[in-house]
Amino acid sequence: MSFLVAESEPPDARAHRRDSVGRSSGETYAALLETIAPGATITRITPADDGATPPGIAEIAEYDAVFLTGSPLHLYDDSPECRRIIAFMRDVFGAGVPSFGSCAGLQVAVVAAGGRVRAMGERREAGFARRIAPTTAGRDHPLLHGRPPAYDAPAIHTDEVAELPAGATLLAGNAVTAVQAAEICHGDGVFWGVQYHPEIDLGEVAAALRRQADDLIEHRLARDEVDVAAQAELVETLHAAPERRDLAWRLGLDSQVIDAATRSTEIRNFIERLVLPTRARRRG
Repeated sequence: MSFLVAESEPPDARAHRRDSVGRSSGETYAALLETIAPGATITRITPADDGATPPGIAEIAEYDAVFLTGSPLHLYDDSPECRRIIAFMRDVFGAGVPSFGSCAGLQVAVVAAGGRVRAMGERREAGFARRIAPTTAGRDHPLLHGRPPAYDAPAIHTDEVAELPAGATLLAGNAVTAVQAAEICHGDGVFWGVQYHPEIDLGEVAAALRRQADDLIEHRLARDEVDVAAQAELVETLHAAPERRDLAWRLGLDSQVIDAATRSTEIRNFIERLVLPTRARRRG
């Protein structure tokens, strides 16, 4: 199989992330995909960058799947970076290649298909999205196969989907963010996406908390940097020792987050239940 991973992080955000966890969002995706689909060819591109020359529709169509990473971009801004990544996503839909995105990746697909994204205001999901519940449509949707009636997932975001586009199906939500998972059918393409981060591990969650300490303090999720550091340390220690039931209890986490294979359920389902059947039809 051949996968195209599109990073929408601007260069400075990629560098900052590499400084904190050793890899960009696209590199995190690539590392996970190598474990799920050993032997797959994985190509990373940065279509939001100034001067980037992303593949066009015909070239995108040569891939079996496209993955869109998270990003600090605000998709409601009319910035050159946002215009470039949205144009790329429209070409992905036009190519008819199955696509998947997390966090900003979902938001990119929503805007490219005609929906809207907005800032969350005072609300935050910082570290984990709690009690995500599939909708009636989501309970039987292959993206969420294996997820229980309520589950948690790694999540760090300050924006959310305000309105899904025509041709979209809401698959899951929770009390904080109404759109946690969705399918978008647009043009010739099918996109499955989530607002949370099934691709990242707990070490990356800890690093994200540290990177966003100022925002967490400003929104009264933490009193000071000491609080943020303490929470990040708990998460990082659980990452290093997932058998620590005492830490799982203190953080209120279970196997849906702690177990690496379970945590990446949506990406595994996407490959098994959409990419492989589509690939067979296209090559049949």
